[in-house]
Amino acid sequence: MNNELFAIGQWVITPWKLIGYAGVVLFGGRWFVQLFASHMKKKPTFPRLFWYMSLSGSACLLAYFSFGKNDSVGILSNLFPASVAAYNLFLDITHRHRTTV
Repeated sequence: MNNELFAIGQWVITPWKLIGYAGVVLFGGRWFVQLFASHMKKKPTFPRLFWYMSLSGSACLLAYFSFGKNDSVGILSNLFPASVAAYNLFLDITHRHRTTV
């Protein structure tokens, strides 16, 4: 997974870096989802997709920092957001289940 796939100038792209880039896109892109949902409802809101993107982005970044780069700072900086996203997703799912039953 650390083998070079291709290079762009001095940037060397490996499969782990692609996983890291996917995590960055998901984790950063969740704010566009939140912005769009808030714009549509005309009030601040966090749709379930926001939490899915948070959790999957954190998972990708944790995988990258754990296995691709072996960076404890990156691991620690993504553990807390991943746990918060998982907890909020759990709350959202259980709350919607209680209100529909």
